[in-house]
Amino acid sequence: MNVEFSETLDRQAIVDSVDALRPDAVAMLCDLVRHPSLLGDEAPAQAYVEDRFEAMGLRVHEFQIDEEKIRTHPGYSPSIVSYDGRSNVVGIHQPRGPVRGKSLILNGHIDVVPVGADALWSHPPFQPVIDGDRIYGRGAGDMKAGIVAYTMAFLALQRMGWEPAAPVYLQSVIEEECTGNGALACLVEGYQADAALIPEPVDGILTSQMGVMWLAIEVLGVPVHASIAHTGVGAIQFTQYLAGKLMELERRWNEPSARHSHYRGHDHPINFNLGKISGGEWASSVSTHCRADLRLGFYPGTKPSEVRREVEALLKAAHDAHPDKASVRYEVVYKGFQAEGFLVDMDQPMIATLTQSHRDIAGAGAALRASTATTDARFFHRYGGIPATCYGPLHGNGHGIDEWVSICSMQEVTAVLALFIARWCGLNRI
Repeated sequence: MNVEFSETLDRQAIVDSVDALRPDAVAMLCDLVRHPSLLGDEAPAQAYVEDRFEAMGLRVHEFQIDEEKIRTHPGYSPSIVSYDGRSNVVGIHQPRGPVRGKSLILNGHIDVVPVGADALWSHPPFQPVIDGDRIYGRGAGDMKAGIVAYTMAFLALQRMGWEPAAPVYLQSVIEEECTGNGALACLVEGYQADAALIPEPVDGILTSQMGVMWLAIEVLGVPVHASIAHTGVGAIQFTQYLAGKLMELERRWNEPSARHSHYRGHDHPINFNLGKISGGEWASSVSTHCRADLRLGFYPGTKPSEVRREVEALLKAAHDAHPDKASVRYEVVYKGFQAEGFLVDMDQPMIATLTQSHRDIAGAGAALRASTATTDARFFHRYGGIPATCYGPLHGNGHGIDEWVSICSMQEVTAVLALFIARWCGLNRI
């Protein structure tokens, strides 16, 4: 039965339906936090999501990433671990009634980053804790609350007796936190829509995002006994020297004259992070080997190949200027993110629909966010020709200690998503 969605009658009904699902939303998020979906161990959490999709009557497509299918794609980033036993999960809605609206991808990533030192957490990171308006736990904000929000938005409409009048694809993907190859695999698998929306915790609407590159500097030093350490060359010390020189590039790119227009008001848009360093063999031996893993941010419009050329030229100059250049070898290794940034087309119809839906639910305009991070939205925009942005709840301490998300904000985002679906896809009575 084809029934028009009534703005005046049903907007408040959407809010009421979402409110009624609050206990279910909180329980689902707590369940997801309990699944420690770290890199390579996403399967139990994905099985949980699959069960939820099936319970809503969605057809589920679970598929393992075929690296050979994506390796030559321009959006591919070199993988870190095997894809064996690691799958994406897509819940597919095809209208039973007339197809008359615009199709939609709702995408979220199930993977979470490592917790760091457990001793720093107030509570075990994979045991969710509710304290007032906040749910604490690794992945609560980034971004399992987003998966909960789009699931509950779809369910809220169902509970009201509606179905989207266009295809909707609920994607739960792996590896957003290191390559983005999960979302890329969905694109290569053939998933297309008139828009893609990712409920990443940006606390507003994404207008742009940085490019991100992962690289490692591997150094071979000159080992000697510690008693004559001054005659050798420690690989650890030389690695620190090269990494320090690389930070000069970060400083140059942060200069006001070098900034992209979207980031002129940001206090420190470009960030190079020395995230991991490992090396050496013995306290009484000058280190033979060291590896430093870094994450580099760069502005939209810059190609990863351009970043690599500039990085390699800087490191070569630093090596050649060192007095021990003849005896020390180094190599730059690229694995993980090789991700371009992008600018969201804020004039596209889906942005207008999302902006109005937020205003109608929240009573005020949505904040506009130029992100210094990367998200999977780049794949839809850059390589799929699909208008895309991120819009998600308020959260704190992402990638840090005692990560949290606001329950009220998650509920508000859920209501906005439900209203957006109603307007973008249209609705049929079920």
